[in-house]
Amino acid sequence: MKSYLVGGAVRDQLLGLPITERDWVVLGETPDSMLSQGFRQVGKDFPVFLHPKSQEEYALARTERKTAPGYTGFILHATPEVTLEEDLLRRDLTINAIAMAPDGQLIDPFGGQQDLNNRVFRHISPAFSEDPVRILRIARFAARFKHLGFTIAKETQALMADMVKSGEVDALVPERIWAELFKALKEPSPAAFFHTLRACNALERIIPEINALFGVPQPEKYHPEIDTGIHSLLCIDQATILSNTPEIRFAALTHDLGKALSPKENWPSHHGHEKNGLPILQSLCERLRVPNTFKKLALHVMEYHTHCHKAFELKPSTLVDLLTHLDAFKPNSNLPAFVLACEADAKGRTGLEHIPYLQANFLLQIATVASSIDTSAILSSSLKGADISIAIRNLRIKAVTEVINHYKPM
Repeated sequence: MKSYLVGGAVRDQLLGLPITERDWVVLGETPDSMLSQGFRQVGKDFPVFLHPKSQEEYALARTERKTAPGYTGFILHATPEVTLEEDLLRRDLTINAIAMAPDGQLIDPFGGQQDLNNRVFRHISPAFSEDPVRILRIARFAARFKHLGFTIAKETQALMADMVKSGEVDALVPERIWAELFKALKEPSPAAFFHTLRACNALERIIPEINALFGVPQPEKYHPEIDTGIHSLLCIDQATILSNTPEIRFAALTHDLGKALSPKENWPSHHGHEKNGLPILQSLCERLRVPNTFKKLALHVMEYHTHCHKAFELKPSTLVDLLTHLDAFKPNSNLPAFVLACEADAKGRTGLEHIPYLQANFLLQIATVASSIDTSAILSSSLKGADISIAIRNLRIKAVTEVINHYKPM
């Protein structure tokens, strides 16, 4: 059986990066011959098989022909006559169209090695424009490889913009958008995902809630970067430095969506943006089928990030109520994630990236103290219903007051 290592495994090996999965293309075989050798077919639409021992994917060499709009409108042709070069031709970028033979020989018909050396994303053929998912993939590759200095070839950038203009990108379904966005949130430079989409005008069509922030000014005194869109991407940069958790990065990115609703006559003021943005965030999460863990944290950060920033100014009763709203007294509290996202917001401002965010430890400390109060006397008393909650709240307020009176910022 003639098989070649292809795609990301070859690319990453040439870049000196860890290989997380290996995909193979097989020449001269049929589904029956693969099954007879012990391979197990996966899926009904693609001629892909799992190796009986390694469980790695082996796909029959194939060609594709566009027959309808969108990323599903293709007819596949997989027969023993399909050549390796024909299979590589259907791929998206030159750097993903390099094959490696078992002896290590590279087959590179489209100049992928040169583009790897030059750090360039370049499409292979005009057929790139037939699949709108490829715009999302390039944006995700930008998020993954920005630190290596990769850029998009001018002709590829122009082709992506044409795909947006022609409406091809409108065929993307929410599940696929979220799948690529989720992957981008875990990459080293997730902000590059949004910069790439905006550069080809796709962000407005795919995630208009984020795109609407660009051009919306903020007070220069507090936001030297001024532009809210720029601030949002600076926030996700800071969240990436602070945490590997994609939920925190998503919350940092979306916390200011409400500023897009502020009346222009009130700019650069954005009074009430914390609550104004909640319906926008709810709508975005519903449309893209965003998981509840992302949604819950993002809603908390949006509504209460200003409270966190002003934590030292809040009364003990307000602090206890804030922590209650954030579910800080429940098991598996996401308060640590909340304060990290708020810290990313505070540091996501030009020139203010290195200012310590003392509010984070302060909130965590008072939450620990307020969670540790002894409620046994209250629970064994004659109090009923809401009176129990009120009594526990008063105990927590008393405990927080003690912390504030003796608090010394670290």
